[in-house]
Amino acid sequence: MHGQMPVGVFDSGLGGLSVLSEIHLRLPQESLIYVADSAYVPYGEKTAAQIVERSILVSEFLLDRGVKALVVACNTATAAAIQTLRERWPGLIVVGMEPAVKPAAQQSQCGKIGVLATTGTLRSARFAALLERYSEKVQVYTQPCPGLVERIEAGELASPATRELLAGYVHPLLAAGCDCLILGCTHYPFIKPLLRELVGDGIAIIDTGAAVARRLHCLLDEAGLLAAGPAATLELHTTGDMAAMQQALPALWPGSACVQELQL
Repeated sequence: MHGQMPVGVFDSGLGGLSVLSEIHLRLPQESLIYVADSAYVPYGEKTAAQIVERSILVSEFLLDRGVKALVVACNTATAAAIQTLRERWPGLIVVGMEPAVKPAAQQSQCGKIGVLATTGTLRSARFAALLERYSEKVQVYTQPCPGLVERIEAGELASPATRELLAGYVHPLLAAGCDCLILGCTHYPFIKPLLRELVGDGIAIIDTGAAVARRLHCLLDEAGLLAAGPAATLELHTTGDMAAMQQALPALWPGSACVQELQL
């Protein structure tokens, strides 16, 4: 292992680009390899066994590309597979996602917070344990959002269909009195402007991309693996439709990037 090796990042689709962007912002010297497993999106509707299988396959590809660390930029994949990945590669830095219940609990004024997430994240044992940890401090209202990932994957960040779908998911949380909303899927930060329009300025909206970038920075620093230049490189791969990803990319990634097809 050495500092100039790249960092591998993957998600079920394009949502993890929100995390990749935070990593690039905090660690601009790091070379990054991103895999969108879009042929199997969304993970939230798959079984745990299927998610583990895909996570291992994608991770093996990234390790073959020589990554020094792995970021599971997907809440559902983290919940289902991160323990397996850490056990399989015990010497590898593996960073995952977790819905930001702790900061929301600290920030909420009324003690009621809402979580927007995929079905897979909300039904996981990992998420249940997270809720148990904070159940005495706040009331947590969960809202599965089927169909929302697909709208974002299509680049429909503010279309009438996306607005209607999101409004239907947000309404019960606002009706319950929630003053903090957690974005429990890495796709959802891309529709944060639309969500802000729907909920107004009085509701806090929290996601975890920046926290993941900070954690990665800390672990790389502790291991003596921070890159020191030259200029960082970026690789984007998709197991899905390459043309579709290229078309959606301008709305999701600042700057130009070339997409490579990946068969796994």
